[in-house]
Amino acid sequence: MKIWRLVCAMCLSYAMLFGFDKDTANIIQTYRTKDIADVEKLLESYLQKKDFWLSVLGDRQTDFGYFEGYEYLFVSDKAAPNLALYKIAPNGALTLTKQISALVAKGKGHKRTEGDLTTPIGVYDFTGRLTGLPPYYGPLAYATDYPNNYDKSLKKTGHGIWIHGLPLDGNREELNTKGCIAIDNNVLSEFGKIVDYKKALLITYEQNIHKPTKDEIATILAQLYAWRAAWVQNDLDTYLSYYSADFARPDGMKHRAFSEYKRQVFAKNEDKTIIFSDISVVPYPNEEHRQMFRISFNQDYRALKNGKPSYTSNSRKILYVEYKNASMQILSEK
Repeated sequence: MKIWRLVCAMCLSYAMLFGFDKDTANIIQTYRTKDIADVEKLLESYLQKKDFWLSVLGDRQTDFGYFEGYEYLFVSDKAAPNLALYKIAPNGALTLTKQISALVAKGKGHKRTEGDLTTPIGVYDFTGRLTGLPPYYGPLAYATDYPNNYDKSLKKTGHGIWIHGLPLDGNREELNTKGCIAIDNNVLSEFGKIVDYKKALLITYEQNIHKPTKDEIATILAQLYAWRAAWVQNDLDTYLSYYSADFARPDGMKHRAFSEYKRQVFAKNEDKTIIFSDISVVPYPNEEHRQMFRISFNQDYRALKNGKPSYTSNSRKILYVEYKNASMQILSEK
């Protein structure tokens, strides 16, 4: 029934917007003459096509990527230094809410160790909206998840990287923070009224950031679903082809050990259903000068062995990938 509703929604949407084009007619004809399972296979094949995702992107602006599920995006250029807040519409369009000057740490480049007085460069979720802090930090703070899994795979250390305010008594002599991003208290209070930290993202960079093309975003989304298809079908070789030789997990597991671990998992030959939702793809500034992206999504995973449930999970998944030769290569994952 879920597949039928999906088919109806897709067909009606396409018919209303474009008339009955070749793809829409193909879906309906497959449903009419074959089994629902054949319709599902056809829909899955479309998800692995770049042209499908290019049609989804349409005339959307993709300078900071593709968004589902997020409602606000903070962007900070620490070379300026500044902080901008964008509102993300349900269709993924970005509208600048405000851009202001900011204070950051004096260190240049990427944060590597605890106490190096450097503001991180990368992409970060928020872990909390903090209030009741010492007056030095202003009215509130948004705490980030630095170090993220990619940072940890590179053995970076540190903690307590926030977006916070200025001393409530106005007495701040330092021109730099210890690693945080500090902004005007009144503006921060305005942000605090509208931004739900659970639905916000932070991108930090220094002077330059790669602005992805629609072609790059569409290719990555199509390959994300091709990677998922290989996973569902227990096609180990295709699945592993999406992993970089430089792959490393935060726990220290490298590509060879990871491949052997996955070989054992795939050998179980389980029947799997894996559903992705709230997918976002954003450029990831990095010190290795790679063309990197952070892909995040909700993953509903269910496996069966001999018709009986063998494993289930529902979690947030994050992939850190390099885009090289029009191919997605996973460098680390959560």
